[in-house]
Amino acid sequence: MSVSPLALLRWQFDLTWSLFEYHLERLDAADALWEPAAHCWSVRQGVDGTWVPDWADTEPDPVPVPTIGWLTWHVGWWWTVAMDHLRGVPAPDRTAVAWPGPGEPSVAWLRDLRIEWLGLLDQLSERDLDRTATFPWPDGTDHTVTHTIGWVNSELMKNVAEIGQLRLMRAAQQSRR
Repeated sequence: MSVSPLALLRWQFDLTWSLFEYHLERLDAADALWEPAAHCWSVRQGVDGTWVPDWADTEPDPVPVPTIGWLTWHVGWWWTVAMDHLRGVPAPDRTAVAWPGPGEPSVAWLRDLRIEWLGLLDQLSERDLDRTATFPWPDGTDHTVTHTIGWVNSELMKNVAEIGQLRLMRAAQQSRR
């Protein structure tokens, strides 16, 4: 029995998301802002109440350890941009993608992005998968929508693993007290 490329990509996404739900169901507000190291990136609340992620246009060396809050913002940012590119609409600037806050607001945001993503995938035909993709690839590549969907799955897997590891480390640290 053969499986279509879109069905395989959807299965891979659903598998990754099911692993993410394990951690999303257990995240609390304190998890998001826990700083696992002195050299880390987080999201910080500005005087106007908005959350601003740490950022550098040139990646620092060493790379800062991200907090769960930063990682959830990062997922929301790249996923929003990927969906806009697939829709053919202008993607927002990084600074325009706001993190909704620790705990349930960020969990709800990510779940809403999942629903939006699945709706977008449901609109794609097998033929759409062969279209040239504009993100996250540089201009002039021959990467397709299939590549972009595979990249979303891979990026999500990586970020889910990072979030899960941080959550488990914090839980283990809390249980020793």
